[in-house]
Amino acid sequence: MKKHGFIYKLLLRWLVCSLGLWIAAGLLSSRISYDHRIGVVLTAGLVLAIINAVLRPMIIILSLPAILFTLGLFMIVINGFTVFLVSKLYAPLHVKNFWAAVLAGVIIGLVNYLVTAIVEDR
Repeated sequence: MKKHGFIYKLLLRWLVCSLGLWIAAGLLSSRISYDHRIGVVLTAGLVLAIINAVLRPMIIILSLPAILFTLGLFMIVINGFTVFLVSKLYAPLHVKNFWAAVLAGVIIGLVNYLVTAIVEDR
């Protein structure tokens, strides 16, 4: 197994978050808008990648009882919260409501799982 550097992992996370946001916006076009500008998706993907790297671990630790009680299903809410937070921090990405962000979080999580499985398999 080949070790990759921090920059490689950050770039991959950025790419995966951007791809997931783009797919989510396409599937949930009535609930998520980005003015069909790729720069908005890339910037929002970078913000999401940074939040996932810095803030998400702290949120997971603080909500560990809820995660354990729901057998991990609360992670879906955490993913939605991070997407909703990105939409509040970066205005050109507009998410209609929290539940749309939760659906987007599920889609981004699936994309992340698929891309990670493909990259790690190599």
